[in-house]
Amino acid sequence: MEATAVRRGTLYIVATPIGNLADVTERARAVLNSVDLICCEDTRHSQRLMEHLGCKTPLISLHEHNEREKSSLIVGKLNAGDSIALVSDAGTPLISDPGYVLVNQVVEAGLPVVPVPGVSAVISALSVAGLPTDRWYFEGFLPSKTGARVKRMAQLANNPETLVFYESSHRIVASLEDMVSEFGADRPVCVARELTKTFETTLRGTLEQVLQQVQADRNQQKGEFVVVLGGAKALEQGEEDERAFRLAAELKAVMPPKKAAALVADTFGGQKKVYYQYIINLEQSE
Repeated sequence: MEATAVRRGTLYIVATPIGNLADVTERARAVLNSVDLICCEDTRHSQRLMEHLGCKTPLISLHEHNEREKSSLIVGKLNAGDSIALVSDAGTPLISDPGYVLVNQVVEAGLPVVPVPGVSAVISALSVAGLPTDRWYFEGFLPSKTGARVKRMAQLANNPETLVFYESSHRIVASLEDMVSEFGADRPVCVARELTKTFETTLRGTLEQVLQQVQADRNQQKGEFVVVLGGAKALEQGEEDERAFRLAAELKAVMPPKKAAALVADTFGGQKKVYYQYIINLEQSE
């Protein structure tokens, strides 16, 4: 398919730059200039990009508060033969941005959905983090409230995959402090700030080291952040996590030792026989 060709009755999911406007692809430029309508989060924000591209295609707002209502309208336009593009404020639509409801309705209507790939902040951060990328887990934004955030981190603490989070300027310090507490001060991390923009920075080191850098420099607390965190290391014999023993002690009261030991091993790693013997020793000492 040629770069300028768009098909009637088709929804195009178009990635746009996350900062540097030179990152827009030729295909994205062609599609945005060729479709009948562009759906975007904020028409005022997207209008600046369209002016840069010389694009005069009409814009319609589609965001988390009106997506369900507007999706039916858009599906109707697609059924009538219009070609439509979906963009977010920056990056690839649907990645921690609106669009799922619309795409789901378009798919259910049996209409084609076509990706126009480009920039994604999560992929950009992974590419420069210096951490394993063969397996990774994208969490997106953590909860804003401390209690919920810490609880979610505790659930992720033993994931062996590299973890990727989005974070905002007013929570970056608190989130890094919570990460030190829940993941450990020595866990490797990369904090990528303002990717592709004028004041882009990338900090690497342990969580404790990077937290101290961010705390010491107010400029490192501004902008948009992608936090790429090394996964939990597999425990070897004799390295069972102290939290695992605490859980084993709690489970001892509600289930048989073998079952409790198996559950702890599944949760934290380590050897079942170590946890089993620990539970037996606790019972014998009571």
